[in-house]
Amino acid sequence: MTSATATAPPTVPDIGAWNNEILAFLEGHAERREQQPGGFHWGVGSDRVALFSEPDRAEEATVIAAAKAWRRTIFDAGFGWITGPTEYGGRGLPTGHQRAYQELERRFATPPPDPFMISLGMVAPTVLTHGLDHIRRRYLPALYRGDLIGCQLFSEPGAGSDLAGVATRAVPDGDHWTVDGQKVWTSGAHYSDIGLLLARTSPGPRHRNLTAFLVDMHAPGVDVRPLRQMTGGAAFNEVFLTAVTIPDDHRLGDVDGGWTVALTTLMHERNSVGGAGGGAGILAAARLVETARRFGLDRDPVTRQALASVYTRLAVARYTRLRAEAGRRSGRPPGPEGSIAKLAHTQNLAAVADLMTHILGPHLVADTDQWGTWAWSEFLLGAPGFRLGGGTDEIQRNILAERVLQLPKDQPPGSAPPL
Repeated sequence: MTSATATAPPTVPDIGAWNNEILAFLEGHAERREQQPGGFHWGVGSDRVALFSEPDRAEEATVIAAAKAWRRTIFDAGFGWITGPTEYGGRGLPTGHQRAYQELERRFATPPPDPFMISLGMVAPTVLTHGLDHIRRRYLPALYRGDLIGCQLFSEPGAGSDLAGVATRAVPDGDHWTVDGQKVWTSGAHYSDIGLLLARTSPGPRHRNLTAFLVDMHAPGVDVRPLRQMTGGAAFNEVFLTAVTIPDDHRLGDVDGGWTVALTTLMHERNSVGGAGGGAGILAAARLVETARRFGLDRDPVTRQALASVYTRLAVARYTRLRAEAGRRSGRPPGPEGSIAKLAHTQNLAAVADLMTHILGPHLVADTDQWGTWAWSEFLLGAPGFRLGGGTDEIQRNILAERVLQLPKDQPPGSAPPL
């Protein structure tokens, strides 16, 4: 790029001035959260500890509308994509400035970002890495502003963790592709505008016969149906695609190069899932201790040991996540460390579930209207799902064994590594 066409790098404000800018914005657009003195208080506020946000569809529509309005507000003020390239609507600032904004925003009552977890945590980074320039310009600002929401169309009834076995087919036809198939366990498909699709485009060999696309979720032939799960909610969907037309410029990466695109998405997914809860649960340690105290188990040596173990796990996960974030300040994409965070997250959820089962016992299976008891049942029913989404625990262990520890593996010469 010549100096005549180069874009001048953005001016990076010092962190003190940056914090002042953030606070001035937040004070003018949101209310401060009410802080309970001394931290957690038993019986104060909602006792819900669900892992999945599963409101009914009417309530969900209200939540999404509020979340979109807030995304528009922060994006237009320059806080919607702080680390993103300026040519695609970002601010072009370091990750430390993003982290400073997130820490300060937590002090204010703002709509939850749940509707954008897949959209901004997985779809947008993949578009940025593999999309054509005009596709980036068209979709990235809209995604980060909340004008569009994206979902991930990877898993299928016969291809969950083994994504190389997807059966959904995309057939070329001039300047577009025709897609037929079925996807499953798609979070937020019912309110998404675009989907990141992985489809089979040639007969083989495995890992070299897949292509990634962006598909219009409102296009003819796209049929989204809810899936009821054991938590009682239906946050996930199955998606049927029948003769769906996708323009070729909505292809991400090369034809039959979809495996590389999928790995980009999955690295961001594991980082997003692990980072979202791998260490944040340490903030709930006071709740766990207080629950044990309410049931007279705070002096029980077995319970105390379990509490100490859970606290330690959550603290280690948090510091591991912070170390990984520090390593990415140079702008390098997530790597195998995402599998560490994701695996730690699922193990920590299981440890918390076991602890609360020990403390609460029958209060988990019968609603006695006692605060802080029955509410944990939704947590216990949701925790196993995290052992599947984003790659099973077994897949994460394979990744860590082969890519981090460099242990030998038994696979045919020339085949690709596992997810």
